[in-house]
Amino acid sequence: MNARRALLLVPALAALLLLVGVLSLGLGAVRTPPGEVLGVLLGGGDELTRRILVELRLPRVLVAALAGAMFAASGTILQGVVRNPLASPDIVGVGAGAGLAATVTLLVLPSAPSWALPWSAFAGAWLGFAAVFLLARERGAVQPVRLALIGVAVGAALGAAQQLVLVRAPDGIAGALAFLTGTVYGADIERVLRVLPWAAVLLPLGFVLARRLDVLSFGESVATSLGTRVGLARGIALTVAVGLASAAVTGAGILGFVGLLAPHLARLLVGGLHARLLPVAALLGAVLVVVADTIGRAVLPPLELPAGIVTTLVGAPYFLWLLRRTSGALS
Repeated sequence: MNARRALLLVPALAALLLLVGVLSLGLGAVRTPPGEVLGVLLGGGDELTRRILVELRLPRVLVAALAGAMFAASGTILQGVVRNPLASPDIVGVGAGAGLAATVTLLVLPSAPSWALPWSAFAGAWLGFAAVFLLARERGAVQPVRLALIGVAVGAALGAAQQLVLVRAPDGIAGALAFLTGTVYGADIERVLRVLPWAAVLLPLGFVLARRLDVLSFGESVATSLGTRVGLARGIALTVAVGLASAAVTGAGILGFVGLLAPHLARLLVGGLHARLLPVAALLGAVLVVVADTIGRAVLPPLELPAGIVTTLVGAPYFLWLLRRTSGALS
């Protein structure tokens, strides 16, 4: 039943993503009807409308979709590897580590090439995750609630360090780093090209790892008995998850709880097998962030709310409920 549902859901969610993308392209200070948006995408429309939609809004929608899919896939892989329902890039230190590393890189090396930013974020994300995981490890095990609480504390410390760096940064650079607060406002084609190669490589690689993730979810002893080299498999999967989240941070900053909400919703829809779970979660994450950015633009015009605020308003209550339920199950 879940396999059949997944076969139907993937094209349905892809169509939904296309629909919300077209609607999002039409919203803004200058509104454009969906029919005219489609006309521009097919090569028609006047010059002004084409410039607004193609040069200003299309990169924003693409970055939102890519970042949402990458955060969701990262959260799905993290939850499978560490066998923890509370694992999410923004909760286990990955997002905060990537954000701090990207900030320091842009301040210390302002003329660094664009490709250098995701690599520095990748290194910072690994350090942030390693700090949380090692601090949460107790007697060889990592309890879900302990991981979440230590992750929140480490994330807050890294976030405070990032704010301190930004406060002391020159005005121009601080403004250029505003996207790290969790917004796709001002996204351009350069930002799309910064994120796209990582998505093109790591998302398919995550899908290839689906069977290994299923085996790892049974636990170390069962995975070893099935012939899996657990340490190597975990290292590869965690590297993919951290890479996805760190590259997403360099495109849209930290989008709160996308990596938690999308995997849980996908698991409810298609079950826990990662071959079905990963594509559904990635599409749900993309739809969630595009919708969040669209709501942020439409709710208080001409002001714009960052997409990260909208996703946090939705995700924080769910996280607290999940934390309470997980804590109750362990007590």
